Amino acid sequence: MHAAPNLFAHRPDRSRRAKPAPFLPMSRAEMDRLGWDQCDVIVVTGDAYIDHPSFGMAIIGRLLESQGLRVGIIAQPDWTSAEAFKVLGPPRLFWGVTGGNMDSMVNHYTADRRLRHNDSYTPNDEGGKRPDRAVTVYAQRCREAFKGIPVVLGGIEASLRRIAQYDHWSEKIRRSVLVDSKADMLVYGNAERAIVEIAQRALAGESPRAMTDIRGTAIMRSSIPEGWTVIDSSSIDDPAATVSPRAAGADRMAVRLPSYEQVSEDKVLYAHASRVLHQESNPGNARALVQRHGDRDVWLNPPPIPLETPEMDGVFDLAYARAPHPSYGDARIPAWDMIRFSVNIMRGCFGGCSFCSITEHEGRIIQSRSEGSILREIEQIRDKTKGFTGTISDMGGPTANMYRLACKDKETESVCRRPSCVFPDICKNLNTDHSSLVQLYRKARAVPGVKKIHIASGLRYDLAVRNPEYVKELVTHHVGGYLKIAPEHTEPGPLAKMMKPGMGAYDEFKRMFDKAAKEAGKKLYLIPYFIAAHPGTTDEDMMNLALWLKRNGFKADQVQTFLPSPMSLATAMYHSERNPLRPIRRIGSEVVSSAKGLRQRRLHKAFLRYHDPENWPILRESLKAMGRADLIGPGEDQLIPAWQPVGATANPREKGPGGKGSAKGPKGQTFLTQQSGKGRRMLPGGKAGAKPGPGRRAG
Repeated sequence: MHAAPNLFAHRPDRSRRAKPAPFLPMSRAEMDRLGWDQCDVIVVTGDAYIDHPSFGMAIIGRLLESQGLRVGIIAQPDWTSAEAFKVLGPPRLFWGVTGGNMDSMVNHYTADRRLRHNDSYTPNDEGGKRPDRAVTVYAQRCREAFKGIPVVLGGIEASLRRIAQYDHWSEKIRRSVLVDSKADMLVYGNAERAIVEIAQRALAGESPRAMTDIRGTAIMRSSIPEGWTVIDSSSIDDPAATVSPRAAGADRMAVRLPSYEQVSEDKVLYAHASRVLHQESNPGNARALVQRHGDRDVWLNPPPIPLETPEMDGVFDLAYARAPHPSYGDARIPAWDMIRFSVNIMRGCFGGCSFCSITEHEGRIIQSRSEGSILREIEQIRDKTKGFTGTISDMGGPTANMYRLACKDKETESVCRRPSCVFPDICKNLNTDHSSLVQLYRKARAVPGVKKIHIASGLRYDLAVRNPEYVKELVTHHVGGYLKIAPEHTEPGPLAKMMKPGMGAYDEFKRMFDKAAKEAGKKLYLIPYFIAAHPGTTDEDMMNLALWLKRNGFKADQVQTFLPSPMSLATAMYHSERNPLRPIRRIGSEVVSSAKGLRQRRLHKAFLRYHDPENWPILRESLKAMGRADLIGPGEDQLIPAWQPVGATANPREKGPGGKGSAKGPKGQTFLTQQSGKGRRMLPGGKAGAKPGPGRRAG
């Protein structure tokens, strides 16, 4: 792994160092109270400003503040003109622009392109407070407000749209957001190292547009710099796969992807470009990537070096107010309610699930906090967070049980090009020992004032089954009624495209879970989550999944179909009908079918809700067409009845904790099924995804 200077090695000028602001200012009045005449950096965000390490604007703002800079926040501005972008005056160094913790299109629209009317990152859950394609719109307004000031993009929307990408909502290939926004620079992945270097070099008088060598950034170039070798992988024949990243001069090699124009016209080349990009994702051996857009190149420097534990601690120990900005008054912000009593213990995910954006954004190298830092945060919640009653709602991250798990050998890790450490099998070089996590759980429970700690983040059960002590600890002390895990499907075909384990691992974990619950004298339930209409899923696959659900007594309350999020491997499958997990060929490469028509997507969703009378007509029709009319009838082994209730409507949704489907028993229980990994949630470092902080299931 390449060496990187410590994130906090720079000592800011004493004349500029100031006491941390109670909140980063959102108005001139707040700037006046702080004695500021100008901000050095202004962060524009599509989310409400919550000063907490589960929100990107807070992490970046507080980190820059620790470097001696004055940082202002413009949260959810009126984008219809540039006036709202002038509220703090011009930034001295640059604008930082982010769409927020979710891609704005995922935030606004469902998988079936229906408009959402709420937004968990907005006061009172109000929708419509950010524009479609927020990063591009905000960047344009920043330039209009004050001409000539550099614009630096960041966050999940910029990260997942850094190259030409399939856009589900327009059903076409869109250019890199760096091109569309006309920004000076794009920061992708975990942004801390890059943003500190950008700020320090900007203080020295360098323009971000001229900073061409910072890892984890993308810039525009009109030509290849002197001394660089370009490996041309713009065709199906892939020289990048034959040139070792360990070859002499590899640190001055760039891999040329098919151009925006090529991938727009050729779906096979799109799949090929996706495969190459994902192969060049390990910070230990990734090379720069180049993609032509018109007469210029988008140049992607290699991914950022992961943070070490002391650096992670430093990020989480910054001077956060740990509350929404006071200007919101008593307004309820659902995303804050979700994470106010939770603790992030790590970031990253080595699962590599093809539909999930976490690995693409956070990376697959786990970055863990120390026990001391985590325990200090629990004490801060206890002492400072309003409403705390003794329960920590979650202590996890992208996955609940990857804390301190890593490759056994750093040299092996630095040269590995596998997209997943656990598929098709758990790598022999992966340390799967959960003892550090068990020890952390025990110490956290012992913190005075803490009555209960729930583990609500998704569990990677194929890892857990290798650690019986962990399963017993988890079930005995940290499961409150039910535990959610994500098989995603039951059939081998879809599971292979998802890069998920087979149901054997689920069955083994359920056996261990039930045994531990019985020994603890608890009545607990395991809740599996599934995806409808994932690429590679046939109607028969969904039928078999529905039969499994019925045999096991599960009734899905709410379900979600696969959403093709920008840049994921599953999205490449969906668009190209090829499998980028394998070498791409014009003839002979694997063809992947996807449910694209509205009727078929609804059918796949209906199979997950086989118990809902409103779905019986489409299921009857489809089962007959599939030659499976034998599944229509009143029998235990049949899926749906032959009769239709008069005026039948969907069953009223039962509610469980947090308004989600409840799990009340092994037969006929209702549970909530959601898709994971849509480019959507906030992770440690303020980087991505649908839910902020811990509390999602493993992808």
